[in-house]
Amino acid sequence: MALPRAFFFGRLSGMTLTLKKALPVERDDVERILWTAFSPYVRDLGREITAHHYAFLAGSIERGDVYLALDDEETVGVAVTERRGEGIYIDRLGVVPIHQGRGIGGFLLDRIEEIARSNNLGELSLETAEMAEGNIRLYRRCGFEIVRRGPPSHGLDAHMRVFMVKTL
Repeated sequence: MALPRAFFFGRLSGMTLTLKKALPVERDDVERILWTAFSPYVRDLGREITAHHYAFLAGSIERGDVYLALDDEETVGVAVTERRGEGIYIDRLGVVPIHQGRGIGGFLLDRIEEIARSNNLGELSLETAEMAEGNIRLYRRCGFEIVRRGPPSHGLDAHMRVFMVKTL
């Protein structure tokens, strides 16, 4: 998908944020951020993140499907995406815990929407645990609608998921 190396998007909560595609040399930073952002969430689902949990990242980065939100030079958020049909599936959206609640997740979602629109794609989609009410509120504020509820597509736990779509 078309995306210059970095975009400048102004100030947010005292931060100057840019978005860029992750490079292969940034894989460990991406994993660290996702690990710290997702560990409490995964633990609430009754699981633990295992060593192979993020094995897919190298391929995703190589395909250009991983985006970083930077505050100056510090990576503060990560979005892992996947092209699906005529849209973009948001596989993971993680923000460094000390920066959560500052609008970085919304920033990432807005930028992914811009990327989808610039590539003439028609929707964004994602799934999150039904118990993750804060995530659902964020996604709804950003224009996502619940299209169904059901078991997770990965089958690793029994917690119901909320499947959401934003039509562009």
